Amino acid sequence: MRSIWKGAISFLLVSIPVKVYNAIETSEKIQFNQLHADDFGPIGYEKRCKKCNLVVSSDQIVKGYQHAPEQYVVVSPEEIAGITPESNQSIEIIGFLKPTEIPTTYFDASYFAAPDGAAASKAYTLLREVMKRTERIAIGKVIFGEREELITISPEGDGLVLQKLHYRHEVRVIASVPGMSSNKLTPPNTTELDLAENLVNNMLTSFAEIDTIDHFHTTLKQLLETKAAGGTVEVKAAKAAAAPVIDIMSALQASLNARPKPQANETLPSVPSAPTLTLVSPPAVASKKKKKTA
Repeated sequence: MRSIWKGAISFLLVSIPVKVYNAIETSEKIQFNQLHADDFGPIGYEKRCKKCNLVVSSDQIVKGYQHAPEQYVVVSPEEIAGITPESNQSIEIIGFLKPTEIPTTYFDASYFAAPDGAAASKAYTLLREVMKRTERIAIGKVIFGEREELITISPEGDGLVLQKLHYRHEVRVIASVPGMSSNKLTPPNTTELDLAENLVNNMLTSFAEIDTIDHFHTTLKQLLETKAAGGTVEVKAAKAAAAPVIDIMSALQASLNARPKPQANETLPSVPSAPTLTLVSPPAVASKKKKKTA
């Protein structure tokens, strides 16, 4: 695992040298190339001007911001560099707060921060343990690339996790979603709420018991390996079934009746058995008109 950033976590006069690593594994992601169906040649794209229809090279391209229809402000690399914040290779902690104070919609990418060298271990451990004791996380800012990022630092096990946050102007509020206005939502009655609460109590679990395996990824990888080895894959047609329309009380009661009651000392397996390779084609849907392309 290679680090993507090297610097220090700083607050007041304390400085902790750290290395930052991606917390998300991307090497297992399956990617497809677009190919010509006749000869399987890779598809390429030209940089073509939509105004004069000429193919242009990279040195003929500039950055422009559209401020009105067909009106652009051109910005040079020097102008961008002039306003880019200068990195001091430091994560500056602004303060400490409760994790629940940050709306979940603000969270973005995750990273691990590890102590950089034996000398950093003591201060690193101290920061981790004091956040555990106070049940607080740190919030701060750091320059990653050309952007000043807002991040949190949280203790997790023996380490620290950095969570990049969206800025306020990047996050939509749920009240702006159509149909979410409080005066349009009818509150449930007591009977409905009691029945729903019973269903929730019967479905209590833990994250360790939840199936967090991406079965589509596993099956897709098996499909590709089978075809690459010269094998064949049988595709079965899916059966489309119309969803029944029932009222909320009937649905809740049926859900309670259908769910088996947990037995004493019963535990669920944390990792389910691997699925067999079963490919099901999606139900036929009405074809959509394709958009005309230039």
